[in-house]
Amino acid sequence: MEEVILAAASSYDRKYYFNSEFDAIPEGIKTSIQIMLVSFTMEIGGLLSLVYDEHGLLHFRTECDEEDILYDEIGAHLKIKKMMVDQEDLLEGLQMFYKVFYLGEPLE
Repeated sequence: MEEVILAAASSYDRKYYFNSEFDAIPEGIKTSIQIMLVSFTMEIGGLLSLVYDEHGLLHFRTECDEEDILYDEIGAHLKIKKMMVDQEDLLEGLQMFYKVFYLGEPLE
């Protein structure tokens, strides 16, 4: 099983993507995800994605173009750690949602 992108934002083309497979997620949560990803790319630059692995765990993935001298790699790492703490409940809920509805695991 391969990884599944939940959402992504890019500072390069100023676009936001939300995977339509997850339209069942409430609008308020979708908005929170969008704010989180877009604010990251506006502050740090590059591209940020929320990705489910084969076990249903949600990961932040950031990358940048090789010639992007403005991308703040240290700031990216620190901001992701802060988002993981500040948005812990949201991220755990998204993981549970994926595990139950997409991987068919029982609700704990």
